[in-house]
Amino acid sequence: MDRSVQSNFPHGARATPQAMAAGGRLGWLPGAVGAFLALTLTGLVSHAVVLGDPAIPWLLAPMGASAVLVFILPASPLAQPWPVLGGHMVAAAIGLLCHALVPEPWFAASLAVGASIAVMSMARCLHAPAGGTALLTALAPPVIAAMGPRFLLLPLGLNVVLLIACAWVWHRFSGHSWPHRPAPAPIVPAWAGHIEDADLDAVLEEWDEVLDVGREDLLALIHAVEARVRARAFR
Repeated sequence: MDRSVQSNFPHGARATPQAMAAGGRLGWLPGAVGAFLALTLTGLVSHAVVLGDPAIPWLLAPMGASAVLVFILPASPLAQPWPVLGGHMVAAAIGLLCHALVPEPWFAASLAVGASIAVMSMARCLHAPAGGTALLTALAPPVIAAMGPRFLLLPLGLNVVLLIACAWVWHRFSGHSWPHRPAPAPIVPAWAGHIEDADLDAVLEEWDEVLDVGREDLLALIHAVEARVRARAFR
């Protein structure tokens, strides 16, 4: 690591997950509070709806993983409403299908996750926590297996819709754009200069969203692009 990276990293990576402060609009504390409130409301409503059948699970574990993405990294492509909704529904449907058709649980589970990744990617709804949903349904306990496709609506569909609704309301108040809308790129004249590491640090200090990528990866990407621009300029 060069000297500029080492000296600037603690200060300049405020807009990356490794260096989030507790307070402020981009801090982890507002996201933690939002996730707490959203899961509380989701759990309460879902529990009230399924109260007639206490055997039905009312709050699914993958919702906790989704809440981390949606409330802490709302700019991530994996944390947008369609990936959250589509990802869980696709993964659950594939998991139930694998559970019904594949007799070996270990193979049904691995097949469900692999197939879910493939289908989510093609449907542009890749959502990492949905991998847990695929496992949950592929290794379905008796109550979920007995529900079959009804599981997609209750409790899964209800959980997901409530979580998305809570996130939308929370981000309206917290000032995030969610669904995320990228900031417009500034128009700059043709240039073949050199971007210093400190330039990235200064931009991250002013950036208005937490980016789901580390500072070192951003530097590597920027300098790789810079190398291509310079090579084209000096042909």
